[in-house]
Amino acid sequence: MTARLIPTISMVILLAACSSFNQPINSNNRFSDREQIVEIVNKLFVYTDEQNWNALQTEVFTNEVLFDMVSVGAESVETKTAEEITQMWDAGFEGLDAVHHQAGNYIVDIDDDTADVKAYAVASHYKKAATEGNIREFIGSYDIGLVRNSQGWRINEFKYNLKYLDGNLELK
Repeated sequence: MTARLIPTISMVILLAACSSFNQPINSNNRFSDREQIVEIVNKLFVYTDEQNWNALQTEVFTNEVLFDMVSVGAESVETKTAEEITQMWDAGFEGLDAVHHQAGNYIVDIDDDTADVKAYAVASHYKKAATEGNIREFIGSYDIGLVRNSQGWRINEFKYNLKYLDGNLELK
């Protein structure tokens, strides 16, 4: 009797384990909210480095973002469209040969359909033709707000907190 139950029990366990594979590949159920949020923040930095402005506008930001760059000289906190942000960054990267962000130390706080992320990051700008050193670095942290909408998690608040700058600041 026991010998006949082993194959049946094994099949039940196998079917139970495989039932989660019936979820669609693109389902948001594949990842926890925290994983999805960290992925969006990582996309922010990777797409910025790649200058993939369209992906930033469609996959990362909401249409409007509360945007705070006061710590690096902006006059005030403003609400900007995703397109305005990417146009500003595109102009700011003009003439650079490479941009690299390295981020981590994520602290994620989720409250239903909103989330706040604190992250440390270093941004390096490289210009081969600069004569007084070819790198400038921004060292600081980010406070990033996200909201879950019909497209998933998207950044709707962005604040950069500069700690210090290093290198050839003008890249001349």
